Amino acid sequence: MTQGFFKRGAAVLLATLSMGFFASTAAAAGKIAVVDTQRAIMETEDGLRAQATLKKLFDKRQRELDKKQTELQQEREDIDKQREVLSKGALAKRVEKWQREMVQLQTVFVDYNKELQKKQNELTQPIFTKAMGLIRRMATQEGYDLVMDKQAVPYVRSDLDLTDRVITLYNQGGGSDKSSAAPAAGAAKKAPAKAPAKSN
Repeated sequence: MTQGFFKRGAAVLLATLSMGFFASTAAAAGKIAVVDTQRAIMETEDGLRAQATLKKLFDKRQRELDKKQTELQQEREDIDKQREVLSKGALAKRVEKWQREMVQLQTVFVDYNKELQKKQNELTQPIFTKAMGLIRRMATQEGYDLVMDKQAVPYVRSDLDLTDRVITLYNQGGGSDKSSAAPAAGAAKKAPAKAPAKSN
């Protein structure tokens, strides 16, 4: 999966918990903890189902995009090989056709990534919201003055990392709503679609 949503999620966590909910006591260097926001969301049962759903929905289209990109790369190589034997007119037509198809592929790629991001947000936003609620509740109940995203700090002691606890609590029902993520067999992380590479 594209990681854009989760990077924004980490920023929301950092801004909400660090600057808002607990900002008044942060300066006192009180009780501090961290959470790996992305892992806390994606490794819940709902997060794994969301990933599997995205994979099921978009893998076929990703393969089609990859195939078309490979075909255009091969076409470009063939044009380069025949550059010396084709007439200027024939060469210009082939290059123009190749450029037109490459632009079309790039347009499809952009639309595909937008759709992928929209669906990913749709599936993961409820999980994110519940996980943030769990973190706030843990912080309040256990007296944490500051909870930061783990990716925002260069080093933290392992005993200050609440990530595994958040995942466990979520899966035990602390934030889980099985109906919020569409079921699907298996689970695999979805990488963002790769943009067609331009050839000079």
